[in-house]
Amino acid sequence: MPYTENKSAFTMIELIFVIVVLGILAAVAIPKLVVTRDDAMIVKGKSQVSAIRSGIALQKSKNMLEGTTPFIPAKLDSVTNYGEIDNQRLFNYSDGNSSNILEYPIMSQAGHDGSWVKIDANSYDYRVMGEPHPFTYDANTGIFNCTAGTYCAELTR
Repeated sequence: MPYTENKSAFTMIELIFVIVVLGILAAVAIPKLVVTRDDAMIVKGKSQVSAIRSGIALQKSKNMLEGTTPFIPAKLDSVTNYGEIDNQRLFNYSDGNSSNILEYPIMSQAGHDGSWVKIDANSYDYRVMGEPHPFTYDANTGIFNCTAGTYCAELTR
């Protein structure tokens, strides 16, 4: 009895061709996605630095209008435990203080890209691509600036 039933299926060559095309697409797309994530961390840090600087200027203006001296805030938050510590309220007082630099705090996350930690009384680190970028606050001038790091220029632009 002759075998006449037709079955449609993919051939091995067609499957290999599809796998090769998917591999090429993945090889092109994955590096683009990785760069996008790093760029996002830089943009996040840049916007947070801008918000912190705006908060410092706002507090200076508020103090000038109220006649409170010194005009420039002496410190940016009430954190006294320094170093790689998680869940600290940075740039915000936890006591309902009306002189918060930021209305909502940035919570510290040690060792994570796109996160802040407090290093000492007026020093903070922002991490990008595993590298800490130190920022210092000068209470005499009100300047919050990056002092070293690969992406300092981009974070403070």
